[in-house]
Amino acid sequence: MGNSKIFIQIASYRDPQLLPTLRDCISKSKYPDNLVFSISWQHSVEDEWDTLKEFENDERFKIIDIDYRDSKGACWARNKLQQQYTDEEYTLQIDSHHRFIQNWDEELITMFNQLKDKGVEKPLITSYISSYDPDNDPEGRVNVPWKMNFDRFIPEGAVFFLPASIENFKTLTEPIPARFYSAHFAFASGTFVTEVPHDPEYYFHGEEISIAVRAYTWGYDLYHPHKIIAWHEYTRKNRTKQWDDDKSWGGKNASSHKRNRKLFEMDGEVKDIDFGVYDFGKVRSVEDYERYAGLSFKKRAVQQYTLDNKLAPNPPLYGQEFEDSFLKIFKHCIDVHIGSFDKEMDYDFWAVIFEDKDNKPLNRVDLLENEIKNHLNTTEQFVKIWRTFDTMEKPAKWIVWPHSKTKEWLNKIEGKL
Repeated sequence: MGNSKIFIQIASYRDPQLLPTLRDCISKSKYPDNLVFSISWQHSVEDEWDTLKEFENDERFKIIDIDYRDSKGACWARNKLQQQYTDEEYTLQIDSHHRFIQNWDEELITMFNQLKDKGVEKPLITSYISSYDPDNDPEGRVNVPWKMNFDRFIPEGAVFFLPASIENFKTLTEPIPARFYSAHFAFASGTFVTEVPHDPEYYFHGEEISIAVRAYTWGYDLYHPHKIIAWHEYTRKNRTKQWDDDKSWGGKNASSHKRNRKLFEMDGEVKDIDFGVYDFGKVRSVEDYERYAGLSFKKRAVQQYTLDNKLAPNPPLYGQEFEDSFLKIFKHCIDVHIGSFDKEMDYDFWAVIFEDKDNKPLNRVDLLENEIKNHLNTTEQFVKIWRTFDTMEKPAKWIVWPHSKTKEWLNKIEGKL
C-alpha cells in the first residue's frame, strides 16, 4: 500500500478553497509522497489570493495554468487534467473545496481492496460526500456518511440526485452498492481515467449520470463509502462560478444537454454522433444499467423500488412486467424572479399550470393565499415553486398566473421547459 500512487484530479475555478484543500489533502494523508496532483487551475490575475506558488517546484504537482476567460466549463477542464495521467495505480477525482480525515488514502485503498477481495473486479467508490462549512470548520462538519438518492429527470433530460444519510452506517463494515456517480468524489483504479474519461463537450449537468452509465457498461461496480473519508462544501458562497463569467454559457449548456439526450437517445433524439472514447462500454449494456438502477432513459421513468431509496440492484423483472414497472413522474422547480410580483397586491391564488406542446393542460395545482405570503417573504431573488406529478407526456411549458381579489386575473408568467 505504501508504494501505490494516487492520481488526484482537481478542476478549480477561481476558488479560495483550493489552497486549503491541497494543504489538508497532503497533511492528512498517510503516504503524501504517493500523491500525484493534476490540477486544471482556472484563475484570474486579479485574484491575488489564488496562487499555487508553494507547489510550483513540487514534483507531485502537474498544474495546467488556464486564464479563467479561456475556460469552457467543468467537463472540459476535467478532460484536460486527465490527459496528464501516467499510469498511477489509483485515481481520486475531487473538487477544489474539501476537507479530509486522517489517513484518508489508506482508508480508501483498504475499502477498494476489501471490495476486490469480495470478487468485485472493478470497484468505483463514489458519493455526494458529507458537507462542511469553511466559515465554521471543523464544527460545521456533518459526521454521518451520505449516499445518493434519485431526485428527478430535469426537463433537459439529465438525472438529478439528492444526498441522504446512510442511517445504519455504524453497523456497516464495507461500502454499500450505489446507482450513481459523483463528480466531486470518485475513487477507482487508475485505468478509470482512460476507460471513462470526461467528455469535454459536456458543460456541467449530465456529466454524472452519463459517467455512471458509461462506467457500469465498462464493467465498473459503483459503491458508496460506508464511513466518512472527506467532506465537501456545497453552498458555493464566496466563489465565482464559470457561468458567472462566461456570457456564452447558455449556448454551451444547451449544446451539452442535447449531446446527453443523443447519448441516451431520449425524446426521439438520434444517436448520430460518433462519441468515440466517450461512448458506452461493451462489457454491459445500457439496459443492464437500467435494470440495475431502476431507470428508463427513453421513458424518463423510474421504478418505485428506486423511489423508495432501497439499495441497488433492483429486483429482476422480465418482459412486460419490466416495461410496466416504470413510473413517469415529473418533478420541477419553477423559478420566478421576485420582481415579477407586487408584494402589496391582494392575491387570493396563483394558478400553477403545466402544458404540453399543444398547450393542453397536464397539471394544475394552485398556490393559495397563505402559501403566496410565504413565498413573497423570501429574501432570495427568485420565488421557487416545486411541483411533482405523474404524466405520460413531457410538459413543454409552465404558467404562473396570479389572481387578485380586486383586479381578478393579472399578467400571466410563462416559461418553456
